[in-house]
Amino acid sequence: MTQKLRMATVWLDGCSGCHMSFLDIDERILALAESVDLVYSPLVDAKEFPEEVDITLVEGAVASVEDREKIKKIRAHTKTLVSLGDCAVTANVPSMRNAFRLDAVYGRAYRENATLNQQVPSQTIPKLLAKVRPVHEVVDVDVFVQGCPPSADAIFFVLTELVAGRKPEISEVTRFGA
Repeated sequence: MTQKLRMATVWLDGCSGCHMSFLDIDERILALAESVDLVYSPLVDAKEFPEEVDITLVEGAVASVEDREKIKKIRAHTKTLVSLGDCAVTANVPSMRNAFRLDAVYGRAYRENATLNQQVPSQTIPKLLAKVRPVHEVVDVDVFVQGCPPSADAIFFVLTELVAGRKPEISEVTRFGA
């Protein structure tokens, strides 16, 4: 038996739709499990990103200092990094706040839209970056899988290609916004 690849999934600033599509590969996940071990994910209980990961799927944009530090650590410990979905590839919906100053964003969220305790929390939320960025503007990315979210078929295709040692040609299986 060949050694299984170590796979991780990560959720930055996004909606979790890409993880839902990943789960939508349904019973094909059993075939995938023959070749990979899921060693880190919001879907499992691992708390620390492992030292050596073969494939990491990253959903979401880089919006906070925490996101930036997390993606740098992930890149340092991942052989093949996949930007999964339009938020990771282009910053998509999370970047809509880029048109506003941070103080205006905080004010709208924590003062204008609050009925109690109208103040910006200082300890419970990550410090936002001035601008939201797609993953490739912070670290090198090996594979881009657009879609909002990408289909389960596209995700399964990408993963099976990577497991087989090939760089996936995704232009036939997905496109932006689909």
